[in-house]
Amino acid sequence: MHKIKRDDLVKVIAGKDRNKQGKVLHVDTKNNKVTVEGVNMITKHVKPSAGSPQGGIVQKEAAFDISNVMLVVNGKATRVGFEVKDGKKVRVAKATGKVID
Repeated sequence: MHKIKRDDLVKVIAGKDRNKQGKVLHVDTKNNKVTVEGVNMITKHVKPSAGSPQGGIVQKEAAFDISNVMLVVNGKATRVGFEVKDGKKVRVAKATGKVID
């Protein structure tokens, strides 16, 4: 179980996109990377192919380190802890003590 999951709302706390918020699109647990919607945009040159017959220059999100994001709960960025409730391990917001999932 990990502190950040897909579809979580997160806030970027470091880097060029600091203070931006977005939804998590992908979490790479092996390399501790995360991809967030509309954050860390890169310009990629795409060759014409079946997927993109036109090709050209495409803007897309790039992955960055998971340590640069914080989970947002009720509009407030918070650290995440774990507790066992009813025999199930759940994520808990450190700021409020509220169960996340």
